[in-house]
Amino acid sequence: MLLHDTALLYGRYLRQSLRSRFALLFGVLMPLLYLLFFGPLLTGLPLGGTGSSWQLLVPGLLLQLGLFGASFAGFAIIIEKGQGVVERMRVTPVSRLALLLGRVLRDATVFVFQAVLLVLAALVMGLRAPLAGVLIGFAFVALLTVSLAALSYALAMRMETPQTFGPAVNALTMPSMLLSGLMLPMTLGPSWLDVLSHLMPFRYLVDAVRDAYVGSYATAHMLYGGVVAVGFAVLAVTVGTRVFRTVGA
Repeated sequence: MLLHDTALLYGRYLRQSLRSRFALLFGVLMPLLYLLFFGPLLTGLPLGGTGSSWQLLVPGLLLQLGLFGASFAGFAIIIEKGQGVVERMRVTPVSRLALLLGRVLRDATVFVFQAVLLVLAALVMGLRAPLAGVLIGFAFVALLTVSLAALSYALAMRMETPQTFGPAVNALTMPSMLLSGLMLPMTLGPSWLDVLSHLMPFRYLVDAVRDAYVGSYATAHMLYGGVVAVGFAVLAVTVGTRVFRTVGA
């Protein structure tokens, strides 16, 4: 029943997304602008590490796509709460886990699709990366989207208006972006900032995807990034399911 319920809800929300093609393309606009206007500035600069500037920048942009897109996914459920959609679903026998999984899997599908568009644009601009590394990057985007979308829905279930939800998410996402080294490696900064960034779980995902993009798969960064990504996803889905089960019940 869990698989059936999840597939049913996943199909419902995916059809909603497909009907809004403009939103699908608009969601990739910010990382694409960084790619077009920020990427050329890094060409030829001594950024440290191995690989080209594109192999450093594109992994950060992929995870930035998941970070900002999935973090604001909760706006949709605030609207559904106001329209009574959530309560009508909760009085049915559908699994509470399926209520969450149907949504987050749709979000993961959408953002991986946007990540593919971003990588295709980067290839045109000069990115060269092994196919296995690119696929690993998509997997990390999917895991990050599942994690952050689950937490975003959980937070939105506890809030009543978009006016309170938006600032709360901004307060969390901006430090995450600045301390994760999405744009530039944190090793370029002072040592205290590099140490502080290791307290941010997204830092490990960024390092792992950058290793994958230069073809280095058996590294400590890949191990730590994989463990953090999977563990974060499991924790986030657990928290999200608990909120769907208890809030307003």
